[in-house]
Amino acid sequence: MTKIAILTGAGISAESGLGTFRDAKGLWSQHRIEDVATPEGFARDPARVHRFYSARRQQAARATPNAAHRALAELEQRWPGEVVIVTQNVDPLHEAAGSRNVLHMHGTLAGALCAACDHRWPAPQEMTTDTTCPACHALRSRPDVVWFGEVPYHLDEIGDHLTEASLFAAIGTSGQVQPAASFVQEAAYGGARTVELNLAPSDISDAFDERRFGPATEVVPDWVRALLSHGPE
Repeated sequence: MTKIAILTGAGISAESGLGTFRDAKGLWSQHRIEDVATPEGFARDPARVHRFYSARRQQAARATPNAAHRALAELEQRWPGEVVIVTQNVDPLHEAAGSRNVLHMHGTLAGALCAACDHRWPAPQEMTTDTTCPACHALRSRPDVVWFGEVPYHLDEIGDHLTEASLFAAIGTSGQVQPAASFVQEAAYGGARTVELNLAPSDISDAFDERRFGPATEVVPDWVRALLSHGPE
């Protein structure tokens, strides 16, 4: 059966009210990435980083899946082969929509990580510098998210999915962040047909066999309907 590997980025959650890096009104616009999304920023001012991610965690908890998330969940349920979603997003909206085969390569807002012993546990809605690790009791708690300069999660498993896929789709991604920006080449090298679904052309649009542009809540359901009706081209 045809295996579909799907990469999703911030653009798929934007219509659920979760801003992208470039959203002029979003949380990211109020902070420098170097201050809140790097190990060095956390070392300089952990309280600030905790406040930022607590705000993001609370924002994500209020968000609901949109039509694009729901369409991908339907695809997973109805497609006769395997559908795997690799997401750069740290929100829970794919799972909330019903998707089960999801790999969060950048971690999740719902997780906490101990920098001392690597223990992981469900994060409270608000984390602070006083949040202790439940395993070793160290005051070294941090969000279980992958910051710039750190190695994403699940890379070996993702690589296997890319080489095994017959169809690869990138949805709502900028094509600017590695290693995800290279996934289209990996999938194509393995023989997959590739498609980009995005609000506008990404930096790597030319690498795809097919491109569909428009709001995710429109182009993703249309693409899924076409797949379920006619199968991969």
